Amino acid sequence: MPALAIAPHFLAVVWLGLLAGFFGTYSGNVNLAMLQMDGPTYATVQSALNRNVRHALFFALFFGPPLWGALALATDWARRREGWWPILATVMLAYALGIIVFTQQVNLPLNAATEAWDPRALPQDWAQVRAQWNAANLWRALLSLAAFVLALATLVWRLAPSRTPR
Repeated sequence: MPALAIAPHFLAVVWLGLLAGFFGTYSGNVNLAMLQMDGPTYATVQSALNRNVRHALFFALFFGPPLWGALALATDWARRREGWWPILATVMLAYALGIIVFTQQVNLPLNAATEAWDPRALPQDWAQVRAQWNAANLWRALLSLAAFVLALATLVWRLAPSRTPR
């Protein structure tokens, strides 16, 4: 199989791994550190983090997996009946819905709320909003990790030599 045919699948796996690492590091380190901050400090730092993640590299990494995955699936349409193909398609759909749409519906509204806060006069539910955001990010960390592991498994499966019955 030509390396060029595998490249989109490989890139989908790499991008998924990078995002799993990003969300996992955020949940396992940044969110835990932020729990130790008082309300005004949390509001200031979280708003700054939200604003500073909006750049081309993050957007490319965030939206890349389903694009690379779709290209991998389209370029090997002839093998769509092989077991790896529908699993990769399911992984990419899960990422698109469970990460991209979820972020748009859950995390971005929470980001907007946090960014609208005046650190000198926080809403009474600021800690609840923080807990909701942390839970939402943990979901993204776990789902992106599962997507990475499954996509990697499909790549290994796809590259495995065919076994012919004896």
